[in-house]
Amino acid sequence: MSSRIRLRIALILGGVLLLVVGLVVGRVTTPVTQTPGTLSAEAGFARDMQVHHQQAIDMALIIRDQTTDPEIRQLAYDIATSQGQQAGQMFAWLNVWGLPQASPVAAMTWMTLPTLDQSNADHGMDMGTGEATPGQTTPGQTMPGMASQADVTRLGTLTGVEAEKLFLTLMIAHHHGGVQMAEALVARSADPTVLAVANTIITAQTGEIAYMQQLLAARQ
Repeated sequence: MSSRIRLRIALILGGVLLLVVGLVVGRVTTPVTQTPGTLSAEAGFARDMQVHHQQAIDMALIIRDQTTDPEIRQLAYDIATSQGQQAGQMFAWLNVWGLPQASPVAAMTWMTLPTLDQSNADHGMDMGTGEATPGQTTPGQTMPGMASQADVTRLGTLTGVEAEKLFLTLMIAHHHGGVQMAEALVARSADPTVLAVANTIITAQTGEIAYMQQLLAARQ
């Protein structure tokens, strides 16, 4: 088993363990809340964000093999560990809720659900550019910010500065998409556990975007 696969498994198991501990504590200290259904925003977010996070982990593990730059390697490690733990939490949520990991509907269908305040029935984003655009969330299209398989494959063929530049470019777009998905969940959920992770994603990835933009500018 390769070191990359072992690290990926460790990250997921770590996230599951953190969630189990949190659930045990939470059940003692907080009132019982309604369990999300399989077509809920919470379930859709948990499924889709696992997929979204997995690509970020894959790209982070690739760049760690393609560069010797300490800042990029540390950034990649931070992304892989944080998103691996979050993906493990989301996997565990679905198990705790008694829901299947596979969605019965197309990806991003949950993002067409009405917001809690009913102000907008669609999160409104252009899946091609990742920019917020009213009325353009379409179930089944590529998730916002996802890199193409061709770009991911190319990343693995580059080394040094060229690999770093491509990684940063892809990951900035990927983080923008992740933030948009998390914001869509916040607008549609009152579940405190899911909201806590979504808000963490928004805060952490917004900060990482700014940092990656600085790193990229220094390499132009």
